[in-house]
Amino acid sequence: MMENRTEVTHFILMGLTDDPGLQLPLFITFLIIYTITLAGNLGMILLILLDSRLHTPMYFFLGNLSLVDLGYSSAIIPKVMAGLLLGDKVISYNNCAVQMFFFAGFATVENFLLASMAYDRYAAVCKPLHYATTMTTNVCVCLIISCYVFGFMNAFVFIGDTFSLSFCKYNVIHHFFCDMPAIMSLSCSDRRVNELVSVCLASFNIFCALIIILVSYMLIFIAILKMHSGYQKAISTCASHFTAVTIFYVTLIFMYLQPSSSHAMDTDKIVSVFYTMVIPMLNPLVYSLRNKEVKGTFRKIVHLEK
Repeated sequence: MMENRTEVTHFILMGLTDDPGLQLPLFITFLIIYTITLAGNLGMILLILLDSRLHTPMYFFLGNLSLVDLGYSSAIIPKVMAGLLLGDKVISYNNCAVQMFFFAGFATVENFLLASMAYDRYAAVCKPLHYATTMTTNVCVCLIISCYVFGFMNAFVFIGDTFSLSFCKYNVIHHFFCDMPAIMSLSCSDRRVNELVSVCLASFNIFCALIIILVSYMLIFIAILKMHSGYQKAISTCASHFTAVTIFYVTLIFMYLQPSSSHAMDTDKIVSVFYTMVIPMLNPLVYSLRNKEVKGTFRKIVHLEK
């Protein structure tokens, strides 16, 4: 018998919960999270732009990290809040693809950006005398451009891989945004090859970046063990980045390095809240609270110190 192959023109996002009593509390919670995310990341970018003392490679990467966090949180959170406040759970086929594209693009950029930041910390700690000649302006700009190019090239592949599938009659997404595993699970096509492509590509991206990060930190750790003095400053400069890396990759590996058939949607939703909303909020806090230069610049700008 021929299956009904009426193509889907829109999707329905189930959201986080169907309980009406939780809609307003969740909306308020996400509004607070998004407000802190906007204030923290925009504040970090402005501080770096306004203070010439922060015009260094480390803060150049950190400013771009804040920009990326703004990008992928803004691709998700406003739509989630609209669904909670207005009950607007419908998203068109094209808008779903656009949301997935920007989320996948910015998340992949962050993946490569964290690897670039680890290399920068390696150069600063292990080769301090050659740091100025190693991390030149041209090198930093090339690394940043490469992160964005590879990130959005990967996003195009993810979108093509997902939306080349046929969607016949099931259009209810058991998630609060258009995430790749949730969309693939709705397809009426044979998706085994598509799943394999997405898992292999995500694995390649994640593990390439992780190898750079792990090798960099192994060399940093060895260098710190050999230091007789100044090791506390070296640890301090790396601690914030290492914290951000750990949080980001634990959630990313859990979500994307398994086939969609292994995903438990309720668990995925909880993990997804963490990496789409909480991590972009935490990153500027992690970097600013542990950084004397950022705190000093903030005090100077708001006239809290002479």
